[in-house]
Amino acid sequence: MSAEEATINPDGTQTMGEDAAADAGADYADAGAGADDADDADAGEEDFGEGAEEAAEEVIKGTDPAIFLLLGFALIAGLWFVSWYKKKKEDEESDSFFTELDGEKFNLKLPDAVDEYYEVKAKCEAAGWEPGQPSPQGPGAQNASGPHRMLAQALMKRCIADIPIVQHIQKESGGMNKLYSQSMCSVKQWKAYQAAENMVSAEVDEVRAEADEIEPGWSQVIWRQAMQYHQMLKQRQEAEETARKAMAVQKAAEAKKLTPEEEAKKKEEAAEKAAKELLHAEEREKDGKKAFKDGSSMKKGFLAGKK
Repeated sequence: MSAEEATINPDGTQTMGEDAAADAGADYADAGAGADDADDADAGEEDFGEGAEEAAEEVIKGTDPAIFLLLGFALIAGLWFVSWYKKKKEDEESDSFFTELDGEKFNLKLPDAVDEYYEVKAKCEAAGWEPGQPSPQGPGAQNASGPHRMLAQALMKRCIADIPIVQHIQKESGGMNKLYSQSMCSVKQWKAYQAAENMVSAEVDEVRAEADEIEPGWSQVIWRQAMQYHQMLKQRQEAEETARKAMAVQKAAEAKKLTPEEEAKKKEEAAEKAAKELLHAEEREKDGKKAFKDGSSMKKGFLAGKK
């Protein structure tokens, strides 16, 4: 009896002889089939990738070029809008900066003395005064209630009231012209300055014309006289302000001083306080003497007991 060859299968079983060969053949066939399936799967994936690429190319080729033009135009328009909006915001911030910087600097108006002058002039004309009349001559010819003197005083008052705005425009003129030449001020502020300057220039010319109507030749000196009067009034106002502040300080110092009744009351309170302190001192002295006396007798008794 011949011995059969035994074959050990992968699952741990044994196959004898021809059975083992048959099983091995079956296993080989299964392995070959699996390899074929894997090759088919790889080929399918390659075919799918090539198909997708071809489909994408067909889609791109089939797209109308006008769509790309529209997309490009939309992108350019969007970038232009962003740039324009940013520049607009910067311009608004710049205008706002100069507006806040200057504020109401050139929002000027003529003083009330201008209207008051024309009211006085109307009254003088109603009283018989005519432009260009020479001033009355002789002692007592010009009185305070005469139309000529009243009108001259009203015009001088108007001229003095104009001095602050004239000085303001003269002070700002050089700086504003320099800023405008260097494009460092807004158009709005430049126009406001020009309007204020034109208004003041017209007022200066108008005052001179009125001065010649009241007194021929007065236009040559009226503004110089008004400047002198303005300085005198300014110095007087400053002196009055200084005196008022000094008076307020003096009154505050006097308010801190005590009245005679308050001083008497304060002295009375101080005397009462001193009397209380003296009474407490006497009581403390009495208590000290008493304690010392009690201590002395105790000591004597203690010494006596020792004997």
